[in-house]
Amino acid sequence: MKVILFDGVCNLCNGSVNWIIRHDKQNQFKFSSLQSEYGQNKVKELLLQENYMNTVILEDNGKIYLRSEAVIQVLKQLGGIYSISQLFYLVPTFIRDFFYKIVASNRYKWFGKKESCLIPTTELKSKFLE
Repeated sequence: MKVILFDGVCNLCNGSVNWIIRHDKQNQFKFSSLQSEYGQNKVKELLLQENYMNTVILEDNGKIYLRSEAVIQVLKQLGGIYSISQLFYLVPTFIRDFFYKIVASNRYKWFGKKESCLIPTTELKSKFLE
């Protein structure tokens, strides 16, 4: 199973989830907010502590990807033109994650946030883990 864990109150994160859902032609991804029971259990399991809400996580059949690597992997797995994202592997992780952390730290200021987590529509409910 492939699960993307994201900050459920972040407008940027919610917009990204909606974008992924629209482009996931193979219906391969499930989603869970970091605030959900599933998300909290996964954070404890991975021993993430400091600023874990700033971290997008991709759990891909037992393999864990964090931050920029998670983003690249999701784009790669969407296929098509998005596979070009693999070129970002030419950039060292510490540089990619430096820019990732800048966006993550400013996401509420730049994109805003919701009062509560995204509530999926009936037709999308099966894509979300609680």
